[in-house]
Amino acid sequence: MAASVLQAERHLLLLGSGRNRPLLRMLPPRVLFPHRRRSWPRAVRVSPGDGEGAGGFASAVEKRSIPGIVEEEGYGARGEELEGDVAGALEQRWPPWDGLAERYKLIGATSLAFVICNMDKVNLSVAIIPMSHQYGWNSSTAGLVQSSFFWGYALSQLPGGWLAKLFGGRKVLEVGVVTWSLATAIIPVVAGFMPGLVLSRILVGIGEGVSPSAATDLIARSIPWQERSRAVAVVFGGLSFGSVLGLLFAPPIIQNFGWESVFYIFGLLGIVWCLGFESLIVQRFGDKKSLLNLGQSSTGSDGLISYAMSSESSHSSLEDLQNSLKDVPWGAFFKSKAVWAMIYAHFCGSWGHYTCLSWLPTFFSEELNLNLTEAAWVSVLPPLGSMIITSIAAPFADNLISNGVDTTKVRKICQTIAFVSPATFMMLSSVDLGLPPWEIVAFLTSGVALSSFALSGLYCTHQDISSEYASILLGITNTVGAVPGIVGVALTGFLLDSTHSWSISLFAPSIFFYLTGTVVWLAFASSKPQDFSKSGPESEP
Repeated sequence: MAASVLQAERHLLLLGSGRNRPLLRMLPPRVLFPHRRRSWPRAVRVSPGDGEGAGGFASAVEKRSIPGIVEEEGYGARGEELEGDVAGALEQRWPPWDGLAERYKLIGATSLAFVICNMDKVNLSVAIIPMSHQYGWNSSTAGLVQSSFFWGYALSQLPGGWLAKLFGGRKVLEVGVVTWSLATAIIPVVAGFMPGLVLSRILVGIGEGVSPSAATDLIARSIPWQERSRAVAVVFGGLSFGSVLGLLFAPPIIQNFGWESVFYIFGLLGIVWCLGFESLIVQRFGDKKSLLNLGQSSTGSDGLISYAMSSESSHSSLEDLQNSLKDVPWGAFFKSKAVWAMIYAHFCGSWGHYTCLSWLPTFFSEELNLNLTEAAWVSVLPPLGSMIITSIAAPFADNLISNGVDTTKVRKICQTIAFVSPATFMMLSSVDLGLPPWEIVAFLTSGVALSSFALSGLYCTHQDISSEYASILLGITNTVGAVPGIVGVALTGFLLDSTHSWSISLFAPSIFFYLTGTVVWLAFASSKPQDFSKSGPESEP
């Protein structure tokens, strides 16, 4: 073997042999092994002729590198002596997340995609002001431009769920990010042509609309059931973080570089993400069979979907696609009370979320007499609060499940908190109690933030009841959940013009849906796995 390969070992050999051996014994483990996590060379053989004998390091040894596994001989975690053979030089891991399990890297990358997703969603709400001034748009035209996003978002839910089921969430997510990023980047080019601008926003909605189903499919395939609350919280929590970043960075970017720049910069972020995500997959998985590869699916005992690679799977014909669509048990879905509970709960939660997201800044400005700067900063508080609550709710739910609490009971508890909390705070805000403005802001921020418990409630039940069809189920519920973005936001404005009452126009409908959604959820929701192909329940994990 070449001397350059064994140079480090020979230095230790001289140090550890003969009269120098006591010196080696005096060195603490962290001097000899400064990096706790390390990777051994592929294979190292030391021939007997290199110094076999007592106190030497030259006994025939073969070590194989296993990523993520730490091997220590002699000196261990308790400071034991080094008695074994050293198999190779130590290497420092870079990047720092190199030793993470692949499913954690995947979830982190997916969460980052959702951060960019909401940055591209909220950038127009800031840029619409200078755009309206430049092109002479009235409020109705500006409203049309903003609402066009939800048309694409609603139309892409079911197709996105089906495509994620067929091709895998990874591929669908990549296509979705590319679509919404390119559509975002071309907005400055088509802004002066209204049909082109509306079409570009519809494309943004389509790209972002397929992403929740793709992410749900990824979680169902790669995350065991006892970790799903945290996985869902990390992924979908990226939406709140994206809203915060978008609202914070869009105004200074527009002020310093013009409104066009915010679309170019945010669109470029998505393209960069795609390149990084693709390199991650190629580097870590290559052509090996994996949970992330395409192919026919089967559900394992841990709730994951395993996929066997098939040469025909990536070249499906039109007939194959049609047959796969027919194979989806649509009828069995709509015969399930649990599915209907998810559909109604998703509608109720989206009504409160979208109407508050659209109208709270105006409420803060007009009703509470905050200036525009104060209203803008206050608008960041609800997504910030959501991030904090999500970090609490997810481990809370997973710990209950790990300690033996029934999964259905945990999902009902979390979703009840997500509905009852905002309803209560909206009631307090809508009644004239003589509260100062900042207490009302605190109430509404707390209510919207606590609604994030839904990520450990409703948003986990799709994977709970069917890992195989989780993406399609989310596509169904999210399609209905997109309706409030189209109808609820416009209806709130109509009621506000008619009644001039925020209590009637904004708070009363949301309170109604939150409370009725709670009743339906407690009565019919279930996380018990179901085999929809047989229309019967499976055993719980």
